[in-house]
Amino acid sequence: MAAHQQREVWFLTGSQAMYGEETLRQVASQSREIAERLDAAGILPVRVVWKPVLTTSAEILQVCREAAVSGAIGVIAWMHTFSPAKMWISGLEALRTPLLHLHTQANVALPWHEIDMDFMNLNQAAHGDREFGFIQTRLGVARKTVAGHVTDPRVVSRVGAWARAAVGLSEMRSLRVARFGDNMRDVAVTEGDKVEAELRFGVSVNTYGVNDLVAAVDEVPDARVNELVKEYEDTYRIVADLRAGGGRHESLRYAARVEAGLRAFLEAGEFRAFTTNFEDLGGLRQLPGIAVQRLMADGYGFGGEGDWKTSVLVRTLKAMSAGSNRGTSFMEDYTYDLVPGQEVVLGAHMLEVCPSIAAGVPSVEIHPLGIGGREDPVRMVFDAAPGPAVVLGLTDMGERFRLVANEVDVVAPPQPLPRLPVARAVWQPRPHLTASAEAWITAGAPHHTVLSQAVGVEELRDLAEMSRTELLVIDAHTEPGRFADQLRWNQAYYRLARGF
Repeated sequence: MAAHQQREVWFLTGSQAMYGEETLRQVASQSREIAERLDAAGILPVRVVWKPVLTTSAEILQVCREAAVSGAIGVIAWMHTFSPAKMWISGLEALRTPLLHLHTQANVALPWHEIDMDFMNLNQAAHGDREFGFIQTRLGVARKTVAGHVTDPRVVSRVGAWARAAVGLSEMRSLRVARFGDNMRDVAVTEGDKVEAELRFGVSVNTYGVNDLVAAVDEVPDARVNELVKEYEDTYRIVADLRAGGGRHESLRYAARVEAGLRAFLEAGEFRAFTTNFEDLGGLRQLPGIAVQRLMADGYGFGGEGDWKTSVLVRTLKAMSAGSNRGTSFMEDYTYDLVPGQEVVLGAHMLEVCPSIAAGVPSVEIHPLGIGGREDPVRMVFDAAPGPAVVLGLTDMGERFRLVANEVDVVAPPQPLPRLPVARAVWQPRPHLTASAEAWITAGAPHHTVLSQAVGVEELRDLAEMSRTELLVIDAHTEPGRFADQLRWNQAYYRLARGF
């Protein structure tokens, strides 16, 4: 997938003209330094672009309108001095990008023996930001507030989480999803309101005939297939039967042809996410396995059985974690080990787990699938790398979308899995399996999910706030009874928030 132009957020500083030119020059100098510190921190996945100090309603409105059409994916605002908040009403009403309110100041320590009234007039963020906070709350502006100095790594980390969420929201607002065929028949949770999804998130989801993909696969030249097969051999451990001269080598070549055709189709339509369905394979000889896995590794979103919502989530989290050395994958809770004291989830799917989460070099293998009625598909087999992660699902609740996240710890399988020929992940959900499963099921969360070791709960909270989407978090402190109460409170809140 081609890299997108580096995104940027704008750094806005509020003040007012009554301080005079000399003070405003100091404000500009110090606010520029704060912006440059953030930009140089190396944590934010965006450029931080400083804008001139704002002292009038007209200036504020203009820069907020410009942010909406310039391609800036977010705005960081700081009131260096006192900026009367009525000046911000029109601008905040016009702002269409995520907002982070940075409550900071130029100095870390106070120069106690040198403080005079000039110093006090210049350094007024302590109450200037409170004025700004009031008007944001009064207007109902969705935002994140981060307090502290930008030399504090915790502050920069929280700003970075917000920036990654802003990248995710920007990605959704321009995302095109190709569905090859429809949903798996009679399945409920993979359905959803695609019109509402475009209104809420901006994502465009449309269906294409599977044989449109077949035509693209059939057009792939042999030279391109040869290139991909060589790439497979150089990158993965290929079982002997699939290598040149092996009895199943033609199956590997066809899998490569599917990858090349699918990639060409997605690139031509500017799609960055897609779905397949083993009940609707048209003229495809194999259910796409290694093709889907490699496309996910390149950043594409994917959902099985027509699950476009999970495909959107995979792509969104891939965009949010660009540059990370940790992975994100389509996933499904498959089965449990319920031995007391060592309960774990075994997650997998038929074929389509992303190698970005692999603990080592994947093995490329071929095995019967048992469903789909096609030739045996080629797939990568591996175990997921251990470490903390989050499992995330998106459900259409009818009147709104609901995100549910579970903090988990991916672990090595407690025993080998020599007869399970698919990629898989084993994890211990927090607080423990029974409480996690009870909360997840009570929330109506889906069976298809995204497992990410690159994105955490803070980024997900920021994304939910930006998109005004319900988020429920299952973590080490979750208790099923209180979680059920939270669901009831949320139900009342979101129904009231819709109005009458």
